[in-house]
Amino acid sequence: MPKESDNSPKEEQSKTDKDGIENTVESSGEMIRKRIRRNTPSPHRLTPQSSPPRFVSVEELLETAKGVTNMALAHEIVMNSAFQVKPFEPEEGSLAKRVKELMHKAFWDCLESQLNEDPPQYGHAITLVGEIKETLLSFLLPGQSRLRGQIEEALDLSLIQQQAENRALDISKIAQFIIDMMGTFCAPCRDEDIRQLREITDIVPLFKSIFAVLDKMKIDMANFAVSSLRPHLLQQSVEYERKKFQEFLEKQPNALDLTKKWLQDTADYVTGGEMDGGATCTANSAQLALTVHNHAFLRLLKRDHDADPFPETLLMDQGRFQEMQQELEQLALVASVLLIVYNGAGEAISGLPGLMERLKKTIKILLAEMHTPSFKEDETFSVVAEKLCLELRGCLSQHGFSPFSSDRENTLKGQIVAAKSADNPIRKVIDSRIQTYLLGFLELSANRTVPALPGGLTPISKELEEIAVKLGRLITFNKLVYSPFYQKILQDILKQEGSLDG
Repeated sequence: MPKESDNSPKEEQSKTDKDGIENTVESSGEMIRKRIRRNTPSPHRLTPQSSPPRFVSVEELLETAKGVTNMALAHEIVMNSAFQVKPFEPEEGSLAKRVKELMHKAFWDCLESQLNEDPPQYGHAITLVGEIKETLLSFLLPGQSRLRGQIEEALDLSLIQQQAENRALDISKIAQFIIDMMGTFCAPCRDEDIRQLREITDIVPLFKSIFAVLDKMKIDMANFAVSSLRPHLLQQSVEYERKKFQEFLEKQPNALDLTKKWLQDTADYVTGGEMDGGATCTANSAQLALTVHNHAFLRLLKRDHDADPFPETLLMDQGRFQEMQQELEQLALVASVLLIVYNGAGEAISGLPGLMERLKKTIKILLAEMHTPSFKEDETFSVVAEKLCLELRGCLSQHGFSPFSSDRENTLKGQIVAAKSADNPIRKVIDSRIQTYLLGFLELSANRTVPALPGGLTPISKELEEIAVKLGRLITFNKLVYSPFYQKILQDILKQEGSLDG
């Protein structure tokens, strides 16, 4: 039999949550410190002579890590419209989970034992009422004085204590007032929970359920606060993030080295032999800097994230870039395979209603797991080829066309399977056209115009435009935050390239 606890579920939950939060903050700080150590080159090698290495204390680093963590949270709220607060819950089977369950069981068993005494003892029950009162008051807005008065009067703990001592306490009446007040505060999605509370007659199960619903209401309130805060954060987050990063930079002077390398590598690419260097270098300096910067962002969508460290100014958005990169890789394959099918099948299937969407849906379903460890590339593309040829066979028959010969079908299957290779000529063409479209979108976004869609991308036009809009929004915000740093770095780089006067 577990030892009985004198602490209430809220106090025990508070301890568990506090431990979880402290562990989360500690692990976040450790993660940031590891990232600093891993991604920041030695100051003795790369810090300019004008900025000698500066040694900082552990306390300063921890404070900096805390600031970066807060900045990352604000950034996530602004950039992720689906961001929501979620309750902390220990992992299934973990020690924390077992301890929490045992402590809660001990408390509720003790409460039930007290209420079953003759006369009933209400010590634990009054403690619960006090905690519920505190939670209900926390839901109030500053101007809701009438509701505050009702709660203070109905849940007056000293009066409840006197009623208990005089055997005049009606705990069921108090519970019903609590439920009524919860119904006043709760979001519409909790109406069913409130209805179910009204059907519970036993006091202990009722209080357990009340606490469970109150926990949900706290999360609802937190997410409402986040959604209300987002527009205000959006207005101020540019200055806030820039200030926080500047503070970080002052404590870690070489914290822009990866950003400088990222922009330098892109400038070499843009002004070097991989592009029309002569035409590019004759552009005015502002346009050239913009071109380099836009290319730099696009190159992040072709990056080997495991091998190449991400620029410091984009660490908070690395996951978003990786997600877009994976979406674009899948879309490139979809467009490549469809181009192969329509080129290989010829006019027989050209313009047949609904066929393009059916083929596209089949490909996307089969490639849905392409970025997971369990994905088997050879096997999947063989299945893709079989499924598409089967679909074509049925479609040709339905519209009165002769079926493909075995040789022609096998050739088509081989071309589809070959598209899995990154060096496949058709896939390279499609990939290049996607990059051209995205670059055009970035260049024209200031004029709010959409660039013309290159050939072969029509089947994925909707998805491609969605990614382009998302990418443009992300890049615009990033440029606003870090523009002073980027301008200085790009000026220095282009001067060295001989692209600026003086």
